[in-house]
Amino acid sequence: MASGGVAVASLWTEVNRCGQSGDYTRALKALSKILHENRDDVTALHCKIVCLVQNGSFKEALNVMNIHTKVLGSEVVFEKAYCEYRLNRVESALKTIESAPDQTDKLKELYGQVLYRLERYDECKTVYTDLIRNSQDEYEEERKTNLAAVVAAMSQWEKVPMEDLGLSESTYELCYNTACALIGQGQLAEAFNTLRQAEELCRVSLAEDSDVTEEDIESELAVIHSQMAYIMQLQGRTDEALQLYNQVIKLKPSDVGLLAVTANNIITINKDQNVFDSKKKVKLTNAEGVEYKLAKKQLQAIEFNKALLAMYTNQADQCRKLSSSLQSQNPGHPRPVLIQAAQLCREKQHSKAVELLQQFSEQNPESASGIKLTMAQLYLVQGHVTKACDVLRSIEEFKHKAGMVSALVTMYSHEEDIDGAIDVFKQAIEYYQAEQPGSAAHLALVREAANFKLKHGRKKEAISDLEQLWKQNTNDVHTLAQLISAYSLVDTDKAKSLSKHLPSADTMSFNVDVDELENSHGATYVRKKAGKVVGENLPKEIGQGEVKKKKKKKKGKLPKNCDPKATPDPERWLPMRERSYYRGKKKGKKKEAIGKGTQGATAAASAELDASKTATSPPTSPRPGLATGSSTAPSGSGVVPPRQQKPSSGATRKKAPQKKKKGGKGGW
Repeated sequence: MASGGVAVASLWTEVNRCGQSGDYTRALKALSKILHENRDDVTALHCKIVCLVQNGSFKEALNVMNIHTKVLGSEVVFEKAYCEYRLNRVESALKTIESAPDQTDKLKELYGQVLYRLERYDECKTVYTDLIRNSQDEYEEERKTNLAAVVAAMSQWEKVPMEDLGLSESTYELCYNTACALIGQGQLAEAFNTLRQAEELCRVSLAEDSDVTEEDIESELAVIHSQMAYIMQLQGRTDEALQLYNQVIKLKPSDVGLLAVTANNIITINKDQNVFDSKKKVKLTNAEGVEYKLAKKQLQAIEFNKALLAMYTNQADQCRKLSSSLQSQNPGHPRPVLIQAAQLCREKQHSKAVELLQQFSEQNPESASGIKLTMAQLYLVQGHVTKACDVLRSIEEFKHKAGMVSALVTMYSHEEDIDGAIDVFKQAIEYYQAEQPGSAAHLALVREAANFKLKHGRKKEAISDLEQLWKQNTNDVHTLAQLISAYSLVDTDKAKSLSKHLPSADTMSFNVDVDELENSHGATYVRKKAGKVVGENLPKEIGQGEVKKKKKKKKGKLPKNCDPKATPDPERWLPMRERSYYRGKKKGKKKEAIGKGTQGATAAASAELDASKTATSPPTSPRPGLATGSSTAPSGSGVVPPRQQKPSSGATRKKAPQKKKKGGKGGW
């Protein structure tokens, strides 16, 4: 029995020595021997769990805790929650922490991490603020970094305004998180400068370690460079952003979340171009463990882009499958339905797309605004302008906006529905009269309504608008003139009484420099200035007028062989064929028939060779290749003798000579 106790003591000494040196595998062997002696030794079980955690064997450690739950009790609550957290069982880790009887500092640290992963940022911020306030140890810098990360996440994903928590930017991690928070607030220039500062701090801090190589530094800087590229992309500097993104991809960082986000951003730059590169990059977003590294909105954006990429690559079935899955996961989100509608439009099924959007807008009225705008666009594509107007007028959120009023009036005018356009103006004016009376937007709408009515001859209807405008500014002469013009058709007495308010002619006279006005930009008709006389300007005598020089007209030239005494031909302006004395062209003598005889010989030569016309000696044969016939061999092809055609039906026929082929050789 004593020897067994000595052996156990030596085993514990071995465990202690291995723990200090970090040799946890060897320590596990010693602990197994101890537990073999006493399987319910709480200290040995606890040490075994710690060694397994240090070796990354989280499942095995969790199994040990589950098997010995009764023996261990609440001794290993932290280790159990930590193993569940590392195994991405975040909800289970949260329950384990909340069930702990005593909330220690290390449990609170883990609680903050769990809340961050669950995207419960407000509670997480409270936990870290309390830890920083009530603890002082070597981990204070890490807590501040985590708190800055929480603030950045709230700024980016929840659009919460930044709060100054007094966190100094002494490390590159703090600078990076501050830059992320600035991006969420839209302060891109400041965020870019902060990332530059983070890059410098990172290089300086890592350069102090002699074991760190340049590749290690570039790998650590990859996340900073990717965020800088994102800012460039938001600023429209897509070429620079794409170059920096590709540099990050080439480094092949171990962080799968960073690779997924970078690849996704490259896909968004490519859009419907360079789809083959996008198909390669989308594989990086499918890496194992990505879902545990990114926020829900990031994962959602990646899935949306996958569906859009399938649409751009004409994978209709894949696009429908992905968009339907997204719609089931996010039933109230409009983007999956918009992707489905876009796919239907690519297939020329606009009516089905409109029906799909109409159904979604009825089921989800909170997201109906953007959907209805798309419906209106589809109606316009099909040429249904009136239906598009009806859809736009049903959007209460934008119904009275200046841009919406302008669009509706333009469309109604295109359809020549003046009453509809005036009704749009009326409703908008009534809304601003109730909500913002006398505001700039209200008066601008009233003026536009009055001008529209005057333009389309509705002067009677424009009177009330013009009176309202004139009462706001009685010094507005232009509005007063319009009002008098409108009243002149309805009430002449009223028009006369209003005309008294017009300023006098002397008041309305302006000192206008005509020359300056004509030389101004946009002048169409300008007087031609007389050329200035070089020299001294002599004073004119009284009564002496300007003498204008008359230009001499040149006499027109007569045609050659023209007799000026003869009477011109009255029909000289008519074409020759239409003149009364035209008799047509005279027929000349018949030209000698060329090529009518034997090919390669003239008619004269044929007569000489006719034996019936000579009584004495036979004719001399012509030399081959020197005949002067109308058709010869192409130049450069050598001398070719004439070819006779085979007689047919008892009569000899001759084939007409063929045209020469350009560049051809040999033959006829």
